[in-house]
Amino acid sequence: MAVLMIGEVAGMTEDVYAGMIGQLAPVLRSSKGFISHAGGPTDTGWRVTEVWESKEDGDAFFENAVKPNLPPGIDPKREYHPVHTAFVK
Repeated sequence: MAVLMIGEVAGMTEDVYAGMIGQLAPVLRSSKGFISHAGGPTDTGWRVTEVWESKEDGDAFFENAVKPNLPPGIDPKREYHPVHTAFVK
């Protein structure tokens, strides 16, 4: 079953996010199980949402591609939720 990952990233700025997503987007798009990604500002930092075919696929991408590239002190709080239906325009 597909899952929705919601990541709350306190202290993340738009400039840091833009730099990271610019480098990671090609890897993300080609990652096993990737379906979609969206990110935007919050009052305390940045929120990222992704849809994955499985939690294991999302965790693997985070551990291998995102975590090693996070600035010091940035520790995303991530949670997964089952997805019943997902579609894009």
